[in-house]
Amino acid sequence: MTPDRDQALLAAARGQMPQTREGIAQVGSFTRTRVERIIGLVIAVGCLALGAQALVAAFDESAERPGWHPALELIAFIPFLLMLVGCFVGRGQRVLSGLFVLAYVVTLVLWPIAAAGLPSSPSAKPWVFYLINVGAAAAVICFPLAGQIAATIGIPLLWGIVRFAQCGWNPAFTVSVLLDVSFALIFGGIVLTLGWIFRSAAARVDRARASAVTSYAAAAAVAATEQERVDVGALMHDSVLAALIAVGRADSPRERALAVTMAREALTRLANAERDAGMGSEAPVGCARIAEGIEAGAADLGHPLRVEHVHDTDLRVPGVVARALTLAAAQAIANAIEHADAVGLHVDVVGRVDPGRVTVRVRDRGPGFDPAAVATDRLGISASIVARMAAVGGRANIASDSGGTEVTLEWVEGVDE
Repeated sequence: MTPDRDQALLAAARGQMPQTREGIAQVGSFTRTRVERIIGLVIAVGCLALGAQALVAAFDESAERPGWHPALELIAFIPFLLMLVGCFVGRGQRVLSGLFVLAYVVTLVLWPIAAAGLPSSPSAKPWVFYLINVGAAAAVICFPLAGQIAATIGIPLLWGIVRFAQCGWNPAFTVSVLLDVSFALIFGGIVLTLGWIFRSAAARVDRARASAVTSYAAAAAVAATEQERVDVGALMHDSVLAALIAVGRADSPRERALAVTMAREALTRLANAERDAGMGSEAPVGCARIAEGIEAGAADLGHPLRVEHVHDTDLRVPGVVARALTLAAAQAIANAIEHADAVGLHVDVVGRVDPGRVTVRVRDRGPGFDPAAVATDRLGISASIVARMAAVGGRANIASDSGGTEVTLEWVEGVDE
């Protein structure tokens, strides 16, 4: 396996997952990205309602001293509006939410100064009070968990201190302030908990997804490695080893000419190894093309022959299947030439549409051999014929006795052997 093929397999695995604008950026946070988007939208809707209450209450300018009211409104509401826009459009929501939290804390700190000396009652709620929960919710968007906890607790407590400072630490405000702080803590705790639960679930889903993608890529890599090993082994045996054996046994002019032809073919296939070891095109072809390929392969081996073919004219088989049948038949022909001196060599191709079936038979009248006695390290049959057919869902049967050898290659549409 090459690094480029490993990357291609991983990319293919990732490509099985839905891809959208939010998910393309990082596969490892596929679900988390969507959960963050949902959290932002939900918080924006809730904050919009709370902000509307605060805006209506802010129409009363009597709660602050002259000159402070517009300044505090600008400090609080401009970041608030920017946060809403960011949450609704899904852009910059973390930064804008953090800006609002900072602006709201500044507003709370300045509030006792702005409202100093003005009358107030425990039942009267100034407009800054309605933004307490908005500040806690914004912290859930922009801060990590520790910051969220600190903001959820700190903002209500800061409001309680500010409120007591505004009223001059009047005990009459104690119950009202404690209720305000407790309600704000409860609401903020609920928002914080829900955000943590959804984010944790999303993180678990993303980890499982990443693990599945990694496992798929690893399994595909192993399968591709094994397939490549078979292809390369078949290539080496079909071309290189066969040529070397032919050269070593060449005594007569005819045998030497055959060895030269086989060596030339081996060099050509090695020069195009990447293409030749591949599975080929999926484009469907007819049985006549298979017969022509077998005839061409036999001619390359120095033994021109006529392949008989009987088939339905409208039968089409996938290109990879046709190539496997052609190469497997060529190897059977090479075996017959080498071991049986091509005595009685005959090849026929039969194709039928219903069901889609192609059968290729290679026969000779040589001395035969015992298929079970063939060594396991000999690839001429196991890799170049049997494994090659199995790779495309076909099968190969080899029958041999003293009267000759018959190799039957068969592929049936819709049947995965």
